[in-house]
Amino acid sequence: MNEIALIFGSVFGLLSVIFGAFGAHLLKKKLTTEQLQSFETGVKYQMYHAIVLLVLGFQLNNESTNNYIVNAFIIGIILFSFSIYGLVISSASNKKIKILGPITPLGGLFLIIGWFLLIYKFIN
Repeated sequence: MNEIALIFGSVFGLLSVIFGAFGAHLLKKKLTTEQLQSFETGVKYQMYHAIVLLVLGFQLNNESTNNYIVNAFIIGIILFSFSIYGLVISSASNKKIKILGPITPLGGLFLIIGWFLLIYKFIN
């Protein structure tokens, strides 16, 4: 069992429900449709990968390859989803934090690396 994956998966799952409700109820009045869709994309990806972390946490031990997989997903969620949240909220207040723009694809890259490492583990 990988406790780090279980802890982060649980925290990310919890936060995605909170952020989803926040977006649906409070931000809906302040965001454009496009901004709200971007925010929802961050929430969806966060929840999808939180579930993956929970499954991995119950299935994987603490081998180095497994830790790389878990770490790639954790870093990917933080960089991808949280940069989207920051971009959307900052642009809604007309104070867009431009440095977050390049961080989102970097987070996506870490998510891709996590999936690639998972495939690698399955075929070896």
